[in-house]
Amino acid sequence: MTISRADIEAKARELIGAVEDTKRVAKNKGMWGAALVAGVVITAFVVGRRRGGRNKTVVEVYRV
Repeated sequence: MTISRADIEAKARELIGAVEDTKRVAKNKGMWGAALVAGVVITAFVVGRRRGGRNKTVVEVYRV
């Protein structure tokens, strides 16, 4: 059995297609992960501001 140039080219195209599919899937998952992290950070910031505003202690200092 001999391996021709066409066989090698077909296998190379197949591998390139598989790599492109894997790259697309990984990129999509990365975007969802980044969006999730951003959502968590923004939520923590907003909740922290609300809690900090409610429990704030006011200290008044008068100089006589």
